Amino acid sequence: MLCKTYCATCIGITAVTVTVEVDLSNGIGIHLVGLPDNAVKESLLRVTTALSTYGYRIPGRKLVFNLAPADIRKEGSSYDLAIAIGLLAVSEQAYLPGCSKYIMLGELSLDGRIRNVTGALPIAEHAREMGFKGCIFPKESALEAADVEGIDIYGVSMLSEVLEILRGDNCPHLLVVRDPETSRRPHYAEDFKNVKGQRMAKRGLEIAAAGGHNLLLVGTPGSGKTFMASCLPSILPQMSRDESIETSKIYSISGNSTGRRGLMLERPFRSPHHSASLVSLIGGGQNASPGEVSLAHNGILYLDEMAQFSKIILDALRQPLEDGKVTISRARYKVEYPASFMLIASMNPCPCGYYGDDSHKCTCTQSAVMRYMSRISGPMMDRLDMHIFVKAVSGDDLIAEGEEETSEAIAARVMAARQIQYERFSGEGIFTNSQMNVRQLNNFCKVSTEQKRFLRDVINRLNLSARSYSRILKLSRTIADIDGDNFISLQHISEAIQFRNLDRGNFYD
Repeated sequence: MLCKTYCATCIGITAVTVTVEVDLSNGIGIHLVGLPDNAVKESLLRVTTALSTYGYRIPGRKLVFNLAPADIRKEGSSYDLAIAIGLLAVSEQAYLPGCSKYIMLGELSLDGRIRNVTGALPIAEHAREMGFKGCIFPKESALEAADVEGIDIYGVSMLSEVLEILRGDNCPHLLVVRDPETSRRPHYAEDFKNVKGQRMAKRGLEIAAAGGHNLLLVGTPGSGKTFMASCLPSILPQMSRDESIETSKIYSISGNSTGRRGLMLERPFRSPHHSASLVSLIGGGQNASPGEVSLAHNGILYLDEMAQFSKIILDALRQPLEDGKVTISRARYKVEYPASFMLIASMNPCPCGYYGDDSHKCTCTQSAVMRYMSRISGPMMDRLDMHIFVKAVSGDDLIAEGEEETSEAIAARVMAARQIQYERFSGEGIFTNSQMNVRQLNNFCKVSTEQKRFLRDVINRLNLSARSYSRILKLSRTIADIDGDNFISLQHISEAIQFRNLDRGNFYD
């Protein structure tokens, strides 16, 4: 006798249906095939113990469990529930007419409780596309799939609840529904109104947010670099539904979204320590997990004390910064994750931290300063649209009366500039100025003869690369969008150049 139940696994952020085929025939023994890893092989003991707890018996005949397709390696403990339901159905110990209508995932404990699993959101979307009636997930895992429309999502905590659903009982109390309150703009703890002075840096962060540009803050200790970076999410526009779905999928498969209801609305802000490994930053490992660059997708990757990161790790960021994705290739697998993020970094100007500061004497030699800055390679520096030197806040600014401009006011200007870009790039497959390719740069960043002469002189004087030149044009386009101008002016270009004062060794000029 043969019975089929359905679960799923994720390859990257793409879900794949896994069919659990259970055959009961004459003979003795229990066999699990279909390229399972050790965690899956152990599921048989968990399943049989949990079913015994509920009073079900294990048939004294030959049981064969096949996890198809057999050419995909099955990893983890999320197959327990589908295996248990398949065993009950094939042995006819329970009448379960709905067992082939649902995708079900969950790890069984020995007393029949169902533990959380990863990947509920992409699997729920896949189940809807494949025509399944619904999905059965552990209760907390089901919350993250609450916003998936067109399919029933059930959240369960016990095996008995799963049997109720599959018997066809009316179980509205187990349905997970969307919370309308989740559509509100997230609350941010940090606000630019608390940043005293630093007008140049705040202007640069506003431009970066408006165009999705990468930015490096170089300054003395205590100048507010980290705090300003932490305020940046408060001025970014809320993610669109497509962005929210894609980002939430990454968090779902990585196990970082447990307990959250619905899709992510707040753009991610990831700040790995400088001792982070290459695998943790880029992704990979035994299970091809997404790294920090993918967890920062559609948000911000913040590198505090950038010069303390290893050169290998910094140079590994170059490809994701250009392509907006990362491909992890190993002997056993090849997985692609999206990785379109804003890179915001900060660092001291020298080992002692006070080079270029008027109020403190720097104790470093010029060669020591150059060695310190050379930890960031030229190609990596080229990929940073803006380099801003941040000086210590003056006493007048610190004790000044009144509040600074709020994040809400800055966010309104950023959103207006982003709206211009959404309309400009309609049908182009991009959303911000920073994502423009050469063709789009020529179409949307046209400059006059006078502006070309000015740019030529700047390129010759600063010895800029072609990439640096394109970054200046993209920045100019964003500044023009903030000002509401259709055309790039010489003033916009000049301001854009002011934000690249670390180019080719011209430090702090």
